[in-house]
Amino acid sequence: MRLSISVVFSSVAGYLLGVVDKIDFTVLLLLCIGGYFMVGASNVYNQIIEKDLDALMDRTKNRPLPAGRMGVTSAFILASILTLSGISILYIINPQTAMFGAICIFMYVSLYTPLKTRTPLSVFVGAFPGAIPFMLGWVAATNDFGIESGTLFMIQFFWQFPHFWAIGWFLYEDYKKGGFFMLPTGKRNKGTAIQVILYCIWTVLASLIPAAGVTGRLYITPISAIIILGIGIWLIYYAVRLFNLKTEKAARQLMLVSVSYITLLQIIYVADKFIR
Repeated sequence: MRLSISVVFSSVAGYLLGVVDKIDFTVLLLLCIGGYFMVGASNVYNQIIEKDLDALMDRTKNRPLPAGRMGVTSAFILASILTLSGISILYIINPQTAMFGAICIFMYVSLYTPLKTRTPLSVFVGAFPGAIPFMLGWVAATNDFGIESGTLFMIQFFWQFPHFWAIGWFLYEDYKKGGFFMLPTGKRNKGTAIQVILYCIWTVLASLIPAAGVTGRLYITPISAIIILGIGIWLIYYAVRLFNLKTEKAARQLMLVSVSYITLLQIIYVADKFIR
């Protein structure tokens, strides 16, 4: 549920950034419901495919399928209902929103999920559907994919890497039981930590691009840019801290900071638009 709510939150932020005249609360409600169904469908398909692997890991062994509280057939019916309902609801908003919603489900289930046990590049593939929600809101508001929604996508795309590598770090032993390869070097070492730092830097730089006035209607004021730079330095500090300490505790702290960063960034972007 936390994942689903975070996806909906990102979509709502994107919608508020994209809306031109006034907020259409009907569209906003449809976006929330459709987005919630979309991520729900992806999660159910994922858990069907990984049922046996989930049973091996402490963090997932109590999910409905590995725990035996739900059968695969029931789960597949649920996933199908969520898929058809979610895409249909998003289509009511506009066809482009439905298309990106469908792409998100397809990439998460058909590409990211099977690659998790084969290559660390699964995180790169998974970053694409993971970055769609922020831009999905803009597309829902404007029925257009342009430089603005592309920038929102880029920000959340780069952010995926330090976030999921931090999770992969502190859950390394548990993921190992299921045969999942989440870290870029396959190990909790200096190489992984360096890449975490680099992607944190790229995330912050991408977040500041709208302040340069080169991203169409997507613009933030210098004051907001300074605030974002501040929380960006906070994010990078914890990435450097992981490099220095290389502990599970440091990785968990970075994960929490990364969630705070993307949430605060979206709030700052929206507040900047409506206050200036």
